[in-house]
Amino acid sequence: MNILIIGAAGMLGRKLVQALIARGTMHGRPINRLVLADIFAPERPDFAGDVETIAADLSLPGTAERLVASRPDLICHLAAIVSGEAEADFEKGYRVNLDGTRALFDAIRLEGQKSAYCPKVVFTSSIVVFGEPLPEVISDDQCLTPLTSYGTQKAIGELLLADYSRRGFLDGIGIRLPTISIRPGKPNKAASGFFSSILREPLIGEEAVLPVADTVRHWFASPRAAVAFIVHAAELDTAQLGSRRTLTMPGLAATVGDQIEALRRVAGDDATKLIRREANTAVSDIIAGWPQSFDPQRAEALGFKAEKSFDDIIRVHIEDELENTLPIRERA
Repeated sequence: MNILIIGAAGMLGRKLVQALIARGTMHGRPINRLVLADIFAPERPDFAGDVETIAADLSLPGTAERLVASRPDLICHLAAIVSGEAEADFEKGYRVNLDGTRALFDAIRLEGQKSAYCPKVVFTSSIVVFGEPLPEVISDDQCLTPLTSYGTQKAIGELLLADYSRRGFLDGIGIRLPTISIRPGKPNKAASGFFSSILREPLIGEEAVLPVADTVRHWFASPRAAVAFIVHAAELDTAQLGSRRTLTMPGLAATVGDQIEALRRVAGDDATKLIRREANTAVSDIIAGWPQSFDPQRAEALGFKAEKSFDDIIRVHIEDELENTLPIRERA
């Protein structure tokens, strides 16, 4: 099976590559080829099959056609300019998040005109396709009302995915990811980055800045859960989706205060003392319009699962990223 991952150098992309290599199969077929693309060439993984790593800007003419020329059976489109950067750089956000996505879908369509070709496409969307006014708990029937450029770009991508699937050009499934916490590595330019940094940095004995109030509530899942969402979506029979091709993923509704108390339970007071409160209205204004909680019945009925507590999310991070390296104690 030939798999193309766009955004393979990112955090989720790298973890997805390792998960697929560990699985070895998809839809009962051996994975024998991986094409890994990103704005800079991803690192080559330890994989017995064929691997091609490509530095590619999906929004540039000809790039999408080159990526689909080998006719991958599965395409995972993870690449995006994140929320804060998309808001700060309007043109770049639309060029990458919208023009790049449209170029990919159209390259698939044009490849199919040569001879029969209809790959499975997993498109990672975001819960920020929803914006105020919102109910306290959002159902699967909530209409899309994005209040950021990033959310708008993802919402348009969802509509394109549905239309190209309806026309038979590709077999698409979109997954609206919760905010991923705890993200390993260095902070990115996402407005939501502090949701990870207020846990990640204190766990290694470093200070973190909290730009919003402790009462801010949001929807979360771990990187481990997010990778499992992508793999499960790739395996799912999309006939079960009908015309509604995008699903809101399960997650955990928690306040910033809930996060901090979970950190206290897992790592103690020394960790929580490293959180420094410093209000940032630019960040808080963006976060204010984001959804807080969901009832993702469709996704749960189709077998998607996430963590049930922030203690679990912190322990996942410790197991996956920090095992045997913590400078502070971990409590049971």
